Amino acid sequence: MIDGIAAIVMASSLGVGVLLSAGLILVYEGGISLFANVLAPLLNDSVINEMTCVGSLLIVGLALNMLKLTDLKIMNYAPAVFFPILFGFFM
Repeated sequence: MIDGIAAIVMASSLGVGVLLSAGLILVYEGGISLFANVLAPLLNDSVINEMTCVGSLLIVGLALNMLKLTDLKIMNYAPAVFFPILFGFFM
């Protein structure tokens, strides 16, 4: 609903490009939704908790970088969020 209102406002100033981008958004968000349905059987409560923990640690690292306390390459650790899925699959 909010996306639709924002799209109408942007279309009034930016033109037809907003309408054309709607197709790309549909494909992108639809792909995420379909992939989530494929992963759903693998994601039990413990795997989701572990993924949340890893994500929280990445956010703490990002905050430390923003405070100029460390110089961690956070995006190098981003794939670590998906490792609990592999560990949960083999355990």
